Amino acid sequence: MESKFKLPTETITLPSKGLLYPKDNPLSSGEIEMSYMSAKHEDILTNSNYIQNGTVIDKLLQALIVSPIDFNTLLVGDKNALLFAARILGYGKEYQIQFYNSSTKQLDDYTVDLTTLTEKNIDESLITPGINEFSFTLPQSKNLVTFKILTHGDERKIDQELKGLKKLYPNESFDVTTRLKHIITSVEGMRETKDIREFVDTALTAQDSRSLREYYSKITPDINTVITVDKDGYTQEGVDIPIGINFFWPNTGA
Repeated sequence: MESKFKLPTETITLPSKGLLYPKDNPLSSGEIEMSYMSAKHEDILTNSNYIQNGTVIDKLLQALIVSPIDFNTLLVGDKNALLFAARILGYGKEYQIQFYNSSTKQLDDYTVDLTTLTEKNIDESLITPGINEFSFTLPQSKNLVTFKILTHGDERKIDQELKGLKKLYPNESFDVTTRLKHIITSVEGMRETKDIREFVDTALTAQDSRSLREYYSKITPDINTVITVDKDGYTQEGVDIPIGINFFWPNTGA
């Protein structure tokens, strides 16, 4: 039964501006309606099962989103924007972090105003509206590859594959190659999954791998989480905002 009481909502602008979603996807509007956090939503944050299996943040975001979207199609950078929006709507804009003060050589406290975070500057001329695919010529091998920006659904598949590989090969790491196999959509025009996986496993040089990952990061719509700290007359650039345990569990005294 629909409640007679309504939570207030806010419209959140996505870093992608909706440009990478097909036109029939509601996310192509570039906006999502999200409700303020309620006491009921806090129950999600304290759900031990969600915390244990690592789904607590996803469950919270899905409960807060009012717009009728498929959560799995949400780009990771857009999801990050919703994460910060949820924190602001739930517990306010101030978030206390610790950073390594290069002057004192010690950890120092700093309060970040989350509303001042900006979106990454993306060259929108590289985007074909409605199509999540980009081209890149690998600098060493000169192979032409196409790739996509990962969605939440893609990240889930990667996590599941990595868990399976970890069970089979507990002493080995497959993080880099597994992600590349899901990012790359074609190699020299070949789009078969087996061809892409074979290329990553046997023919992708370390230099080309790094170059592709750097380019991927550069053009991915997202929120800038690297800030400049200005405290008591001291300025330090390049401080990364950690998403710690108190991000959604601030010390409220309750």
